[in-house]
Amino acid sequence: MKVGNIMNKVVVIEHDMILKKAAAVMSSFNIGCLTFFKNNKIEGIITERDILKNISNPTKKVSSVMTKDVITVDINENLESAVSIMASHKIKKLLITEKEKLVGIVTATDILANSDLLNEDLFF
Repeated sequence: MKVGNIMNKVVVIEHDMILKKAAAVMSSFNIGCLTFFKNNKIEGIITERDILKNISNPTKKVSSVMTKDVITVDINENLESAVSIMASHKIKKLLITEKEKLVGIVTATDILANSDLLNEDLFF
C-alpha cells in the first residue's frame, strides 16, 4: 500500500499569521495542522501542539513557533516505510509530495485507521 492511497488534503497558509488566527483556521477546517508556504516552497508546519505550547501568547506569529525542518515523503512511498519514518522522527504528521510538489498529508490517525493494511510486525 502506498501513502498516496490514504493521504488527505493539506491546508496551506501562504502568509504569516498570529497563532490565534491559525487556531481559528484549524478549527474551521477541523484539522490539526497547517503548512506554511512561501514562494512555492514548504517553509514549515504548525500543529495544535505548537499552538497549545504557546497559548499564553496568542499574538505570536506562526513562523516563530512552527517546525521548519519538515519531513516529507513521495506519494509512492510504501505505507510501512512512512510509519517507520514517522516513528524514527517522532512525528504524527507526514507531508506527501509528488515531483517535489506538496499534494497531501498522512497523520498518525490515518495510519491507525488503515492499520489492517500494514505488516503486523510493525506493531509488535
